[in-house]
Amino acid sequence: MLLKLSTMKENILVMNKLRIVGATFFVTAAIAVISSCSDKRSTGLEYAPNMYKALAFNPDQPNKNFRNGQTAQVPPPHTMPVGFDEVEEAYPNTPEGYQAASANLVNPFPATTANLEDGKILYLRMCSHCHGLTGQGDGSIVQLGKFPGPPSYSKGNSSRGGTMKDLTDGKIFHTITYGVNLMGPHRYQLTPDERWKIVLYVHELQKLQ
Repeated sequence: MLLKLSTMKENILVMNKLRIVGATFFVTAAIAVISSCSDKRSTGLEYAPNMYKALAFNPDQPNKNFRNGQTAQVPPPHTMPVGFDEVEEAYPNTPEGYQAASANLVNPFPATTANLEDGKILYLRMCSHCHGLTGQGDGSIVQLGKFPGPPSYSKGNSSRGGTMKDLTDGKIFHTITYGVNLMGPHRYQLTPDERWKIVLYVHELQKLQ
């Protein structure tokens, strides 16, 4: 008799738990349905809305945190963006800046095996499509026949005067930074360190016969 009473109590407890779970589920579902149908413009309940609704100000938004009421602020005077250096300020994109770079800029990276390998990888990724794998001006874009090829690093003449094989550290760095003729500037795609390593590799291509 006691065993039967114990079994009945256990069954009742199980049934009560099921009823509670079922009621909870029903109430939750009802709330979700009601909230989603109450306003046709509403997306219903939102989970972690700060994950997809930016709390930060957009650059063009008014901002009371600054005296001028703008979000986008002018950088402080004499500051340099991350990844840039004073070279671009001291040697502007002018013929005089080009010659000054040639006379004063020296590659800060030694021609070690590791630096040359880095320079080669960067050259192949950023330069070879025009200048060619060996710097002969026969890259894949040139082979399409729509654009003239740049002069060979070892046999060509520079459009600024002199031979390509005699280009100095500063001239190569200046050209990579600002571009020349059909070559666009690469100062936004390559950091100064990466440009200097490419200069190292270009010097190796200048030696080819």
